[in-house]
Amino acid sequence: MLDDYFRQYGLIAVFLGLAVAVPSGMLVTSYVLSKVGVRPQKPDAIKRAIYECGFETLSGTWNRFNFRFYSIALMFVIFDVEVVFIFPWAASFGVLSSQFGAFILVEMAVFIAILLVGWLYAWRKGALEWS
Repeated sequence: MLDDYFRQYGLIAVFLGLAVAVPSGMLVTSYVLSKVGVRPQKPDAIKRAIYECGFETLSGTWNRFNFRFYSIALMFVIFDVEVVFIFPWAASFGVLSSQFGAFILVEMAVFIAILLVGWLYAWRKGALEWS
């Protein structure tokens, strides 16, 4: 009994040790190689150039970024994550409905209603329009 207990926690200790040793080893190796001179200290102009799909950049590095890109991406992530919750529910609805009845259906209806309220709010505020 006690032997089994130590074996289980020993495995956790091994994984914890690896989780600390691997990133620490990478950092130490990178630092040592930079001091030895394997890694260049001052990269040339080509290494410091901005890579933009193989073309020269059209503007400076600190130009203004249009917030609409971030806003649309954030809304996509928020509304796309709903699929992570809806798909397993839909896949197991037949099995779960026999156990919980209408409670699961009402629960998902409330979840979708909250998402619809968020979508309507974003639509009314004009967050989905690009003009």
